[in-house]
Amino acid sequence: MPHLGVRTREGGPAWERKSSRPLRLPGRPGAIATSPGAAEEGANGSLGPSRTTWADRIIEGVLANYRRLFAVPHVMSLLVWSLTARFYTPGLMIAVTFLVQGWTGSYTLAGLVAGAFTLGMALVGPLRGRMADRGGVDRLILVCAVVFTVGLSVLALLPASLWWLSIPLALGTGLFGTPANQIVRALWPRLTRGPERQAIYAAEATTQELLFVFSPILTAAVVAMAGPRYALLMLAILGLSGAVGFAWALRRAGVTGPAPDEEGTAAPVSDRARPGRRRSLLRSPALCLIFAMCLLIVCGVMGTDLVIVAWANELNAPQYVMVLASVWALGSLVGGAIAGGRKGTPRLPLRAFAAALGMAALIPFMPPITHLPTPLLITPLLFVSGLALAPTLAAVMGRLGETAPAHRRAEAFGWLATAMSTGGAIAGPLTGALVDTHGIAGGTLGAVCLVTVAAVFSLFLRRPTATVETSPATGDRLSPPDRVGPGTTTAEPPPAEPTGTTECPRPPSAP
Repeated sequence: MPHLGVRTREGGPAWERKSSRPLRLPGRPGAIATSPGAAEEGANGSLGPSRTTWADRIIEGVLANYRRLFAVPHVMSLLVWSLTARFYTPGLMIAVTFLVQGWTGSYTLAGLVAGAFTLGMALVGPLRGRMADRGGVDRLILVCAVVFTVGLSVLALLPASLWWLSIPLALGTGLFGTPANQIVRALWPRLTRGPERQAIYAAEATTQELLFVFSPILTAAVVAMAGPRYALLMLAILGLSGAVGFAWALRRAGVTGPAPDEEGTAAPVSDRARPGRRRSLLRSPALCLIFAMCLLIVCGVMGTDLVIVAWANELNAPQYVMVLASVWALGSLVGGAIAGGRKGTPRLPLRAFAAALGMAALIPFMPPITHLPTPLLITPLLFVSGLALAPTLAAVMGRLGETAPAHRRAEAFGWLATAMSTGGAIAGPLTGALVDTHGIAGGTLGAVCLVTVAAVFSLFLRRPTATVETSPATGDRLSPPDRVGPGTTTAEPPPAEPTGTTECPRPPSAP
């Protein structure tokens, strides 16, 4: 490289001429070294190299995680169809709330019916996790989807005079809620290894926010144009279609049977044959903290969704639901996409307290504290409030994947689904009672308190130790044990590369 005072063959100083062969920076494919004149130009206020490099690093970091996700065979179809199968989840609360509140005039009773749905799902989460471990996942999905669709259809056609039947009907229907959520999360360890697994959990939590963008929009639009009965029928049809597609994707990927032994399980075969003699996962303090955090966070988030529904219903303007709920979920989607591109271990307490603070900022702008001319004025604050939601949930799920025993992850995610469903069941009557007695701001305050308690719990959740377990047969990394004992085997972490299938290409090396 020519230095100061050296002239080129063209006759001018080197720094005044454009080089015909731009220098490539080592370790940064496509990055071009700039000349001193370009650096000076950037310092004078134009688009300089430092700003471009900063933006490039953010974009490359975000896209790298999604490249790892889509490089694994069958992940795309499994993810898309599982999202379609659980499309009804966010919109179900909206449709049921409008339906039952129209029958009874009470948000508390509407919350009881909505809570009965999620309570039914909570009761069978661990059981369906054990059933998924034994195989036949596609049949489990199809049976649950058919019964759930019939239950939703009966509720939609129920006469208003028989509203009291909606509570046991919702509970029984919830028992057969499609378990696409817990099944797809338990499948990721069978397809990925190392940092790729954390990237997929983050991407799955982020793309799930698409449900909270489009499901409320579509449900609220059908409620406004045709009524809540037609909204329930629409959700039933979409849920059944998604379940059929998800079952097809499971068969196509060849993951309908039990997990193979080389997945990294250290449990003997007899342990799988006698699941009743297993040590309960609820005896692990770390897992109980994670389950409690999920219960409280989901209760707070779903409570805020119900507050938005109540606010719009009080104004007799259901179209506000699709706007406010979608802006809040869009902020969560953007925050999750950015957090997914960050390097290193997520700081769970920081994310949890940020989520609580963002929700608390909404309280001063809600009635009866403040009566805005239109709820649309709060949309910028709603967007900022949702930025920390998906990153927090992604960090919690990643911590569960690291903490739970590898051979019992399906059961662990079943307990996680139970905790989240229980949180949703509590959110209905709790938020409804707070709105009935203390107004919209009171319901939001209750949700903030729940998320704040979850953030406090995160302070007591220790990071997994650097010591890792390895399988004697394969050398694969296993989940960190709950305790370190004489039988623990340690080794260096395996290389960061996908090992799910032979067709999966190697990701680019980390910088």
